[in-house]
Amino acid sequence: VRTTRRDALPARTHRTHMSSHAAPRVTASATRCVAPSASLRPQRSAKASASARARARVTRARASNGGNAAQGEVLKVFYHRPDGAYEGWGAHVWGEDALAPTEWATPLAPGPNVEVDASSSSWVSFDVRLRPGANKISVLIHKGESQDCRAEEYDVSESKEAWLVSGYGGAFSSEPALDALPKGDIGKARALWVARDIIALPPDFAAGMFVGGDVNVRLARSASAALELTGDGVQGGDDVAGKDVVLVCDGVLPVDVCKKFPHVAAAGYVAMRVPAETSYVREALKCQLAVAATDSSGIPIDATGVQIQGAIDDLYAYDGPLGAEFHRDGRDEVTLRVWAPTARDVCLAVFDAPRGDEATRTPMSFDADTGVWSATGQFVDKYYSYEVTVFNPMTGQIGKNTASDPYARSLAADGRRVHVCDISDASLKPSDWETFQKPTFTHAVDSSIYELHVRDFSALDATVDVPYRGKYRAFSQSGTTCVQHLRKLADAGLTHVHLLPSYDFGSVPELEENQRTVDFEVLAKMTPDSAEQQKLVREISWTDAFNWGYDPVHYGVPEGSYSTNPDGAQRVLEYREMVRALADMGLRVVCDVVYNHTLSSGPSDVNSVLDKIVPGYYHRRNFDGIIEASTCCNNTASEHVMMSRLIVDDLVHWAKNYKVDGFRFDLMGHIMLSTMTRAKAALEALTLENDGVDGKSLYLYGEGWDYAEVAQGRVGKNASQLNLANTGIGSFNDRVREGCIGGTPFGDPRMQGFITGLYYTPNGKVDQGDADSQRYRMMEDGEKIIAALSGNVRDFVFVNRHGVEVPASSAAWPNSNVAYAGEPAETVNYVSAHDNETLFDCIMLRASDAVSLEDRCRMNHLATAIVALAQGVPFFHAGDEILRSKSLDRDSYSSGDWFNRLDYSGETHNFGIGLPGEQKNGDRYEFIAPMLANTSMRPSKALIHAATKNFCELLSIRKSTPLLRLRSTREIQRRMKFYNRGPAQTPGLIIASINDGDASTPGLPMLDAQYRRVLLAFNATTNALTHKEADMGVDLAGVDIELHPLVGDVTKDPTSMKSVVNDGELFIPAYTWAVFVQHRQ
Repeated sequence: VRTTRRDALPARTHRTHMSSHAAPRVTASATRCVAPSASLRPQRSAKASASARARARVTRARASNGGNAAQGEVLKVFYHRPDGAYEGWGAHVWGEDALAPTEWATPLAPGPNVEVDASSSSWVSFDVRLRPGANKISVLIHKGESQDCRAEEYDVSESKEAWLVSGYGGAFSSEPALDALPKGDIGKARALWVARDIIALPPDFAAGMFVGGDVNVRLARSASAALELTGDGVQGGDDVAGKDVVLVCDGVLPVDVCKKFPHVAAAGYVAMRVPAETSYVREALKCQLAVAATDSSGIPIDATGVQIQGAIDDLYAYDGPLGAEFHRDGRDEVTLRVWAPTARDVCLAVFDAPRGDEATRTPMSFDADTGVWSATGQFVDKYYSYEVTVFNPMTGQIGKNTASDPYARSLAADGRRVHVCDISDASLKPSDWETFQKPTFTHAVDSSIYELHVRDFSALDATVDVPYRGKYRAFSQSGTTCVQHLRKLADAGLTHVHLLPSYDFGSVPELEENQRTVDFEVLAKMTPDSAEQQKLVREISWTDAFNWGYDPVHYGVPEGSYSTNPDGAQRVLEYREMVRALADMGLRVVCDVVYNHTLSSGPSDVNSVLDKIVPGYYHRRNFDGIIEASTCCNNTASEHVMMSRLIVDDLVHWAKNYKVDGFRFDLMGHIMLSTMTRAKAALEALTLENDGVDGKSLYLYGEGWDYAEVAQGRVGKNASQLNLANTGIGSFNDRVREGCIGGTPFGDPRMQGFITGLYYTPNGKVDQGDADSQRYRMMEDGEKIIAALSGNVRDFVFVNRHGVEVPASSAAWPNSNVAYAGEPAETVNYVSAHDNETLFDCIMLRASDAVSLEDRCRMNHLATAIVALAQGVPFFHAGDEILRSKSLDRDSYSSGDWFNRLDYSGETHNFGIGLPGEQKNGDRYEFIAPMLANTSMRPSKALIHAATKNFCELLSIRKSTPLLRLRSTREIQRRMKFYNRGPAQTPGLIIASINDGDASTPGLPMLDAQYRRVLLAFNATTNALTHKEADMGVDLAGVDIELHPLVGDVTKDPTSMKSVVNDGELFIPAYTWAVFVQHRQ
């Protein structure tokens, strides 16, 4: 389950959005293989010790495993906690043999405590229902996000009982003697092999006695994964008894290790030197490993497994070729390479077709210096997979993993096999691919970005040819409603289309025959506040053609469900055709990339790629060795050399081979800043002459949220908002979103903000304080908007609501870091995105019942105006300009075409098409159902078209006015000024002046040949306002100020046209934005 993402501002809880869900693809039989996310995924199933089993006291009746086979059998899971505190703990169940897999939020509840003869120990039990003939099942005991013991792929063919002990990683097939359990747990990997010759141990290992005490610490290894922890210690190692490598305590970790792993140093880990040759280390990294401690008498004290990521980096960091190399010397041969340094063997399985047929197997050769396996042959247009024999820390076993290629460039449907394809072949390119011209790009602040889902764009557009609806090729159909709309926006000033994930993701079946649909005619007959629509949509949500796609499987291949043929290279051609068609519209392309996590991990899931090849390396693991899951799924670790390299290589690949113009990074704060800066440098090094791409024209931005295990640089300096200043990399400014809309994505959605009625029209539905409190918050929210209008640069100085000059980094409250950017290009201003409710829905949730639909639409116009006219980079969610609704859905990642409809014709509107998905919205049904039932609040076609005109007018004003696109903090500081400040201000009114220079103003050069000054005004109140103050009167004395010539040019809005400035006095109607200019003589 994709979970809440958070960001923290000092002294206050900050935010951002709810996110999407992950599930595997489905086969034609429509049976779903449930893949738990990493937060649910156990680390391994440990073996029970032989000695403990011998001493087990089995004192109760066994689980009954007879009965009706059609009903399946039952695995009895017993669970013991020494503290006896069982409340809230439950069993999460998954696996193909589970008759009733559980959702993470609703685990199995335990039965009553089980009596134990002659023992004070208590147990509870869970009945896990199995499918007939079940072999393996997985169970994890958890309480919310707190995880305890687990049994993954537990063999139920041998035993219908599993005994789990809190804090112990193994599963026993019979009751263990609690007082005789082994010391330690080799199912956990608490030892960290951080460099070739250094293993770091936690300070509490062996109760700390290994530091300066009479304790022996040794490293045990087993090439066959035969290590077992018994009452006698770690047994089954490959080395002769007494000849294991004895670790030497060095104490303090080396400086270079502390720099690479700051969280390890901060946790007080102790350095243990590995006195062994490199050849021993290389072989050990292919084995099951354990560190064991004994006292001077040889009595076991502690034991743990070992994480080896640091040692792998130290020995095997590699910068040579990977993936397919095509030999263009007439031999028609291909060399395939995969980096798998811990594998014991890798075999290449080659197929003639995307499905079926027998494989031809070719052994691959291993380079012991680089960790690369390779094979050369006539593989062109074949399909392949790797068979990787390797130790899997998740299962504690040596296994043969059927693995894909992380450097795949073409695939069979659903990514089940890799397609050998030279994507540089001319047949896979539009005719003028090498020569066409991209739309002009001069600076990031000249951009206006539009976030769009590939399928949303055309799936329900009847003017698009049926085979191309929801596909890449819809962008090439020039006469369609959706393309004409996008062209209209581009003509007005839109510059970039940001595509939601379009790499290969695992949450949609790619073959159309495997995709299910729901009858829209049936849904349309249901009432606007019915819960039936969402039930029918949810029934097919994992087998339909819709998902946001934040579930990466293959980073370097276009998603196949958007292609007319997901088998082979057709998707490559069609993606390029889409990029080419957008360029014809005057639009550049941004790819949404999700390098912070993968959909799956482990050795068995079909959508696991990286973790099958180098298990335990590519993902970030906690101090017990469990993969972190704070992103939603299986967090990747860009602090590791080869994960960082994969990210950089992939970005360069998309830029060169698909001519994309920028990248939006999902949860960028979970990526190391060093990776991001390396990526930026690698992209900027691309040239038109050598690569067909001007790398300096690419824009990088993302979600800089700083939370969970990466917060405050815990695992290294991350690409969070506060760390990105002066890097040239942008991040989303959630401060302006919350200032405009009100509240946070994690609170009550009816909390109001600057444009949604706070203070002036309180909705009375939530406690927002008295009038004075709301007035204060209105001014506080206004300061967040002031910061955004000035590019959200931290050093811009303005007068706050107390009448004090402060930097924008102290807007709203002291040291708030509301503004954090070093330069305006590092700020991406937005009020809505795919996450959370649409802008229109946000307004509907918050506006008072007394506010008319027409005024709510004007609130929408005002919000888009703040984004469009702010310094920095404006970002809009597709549909902001058509009052888009998702029927109040807060998280529509799998809500299908029904709730995610985009209708650019204005003929339909999605407000009140049923209650949104219960899983994400059910807690709101009580108050949103009456809202949705009121269909008088569904906008008319005229109101929709008015919103589009407003949007286009704003784009054209921004495009034509250089003073709205200042390129540096220095220019903003000396040109921008705000009025209506201090404690006597009118809350809800913001006025900003942007001044230009000329020959008469030394040090202030002319940027705008048309205008000497631009004046911005935003009135979010219910009243028309007249504002006059001495400071503004002095600045505007003798100056002719009039509305920007493009105001009203598109909208013909008579209300907005009433805005005027006379003799330094401003008049502006309610819910109105205005742009005034002083013309040059």
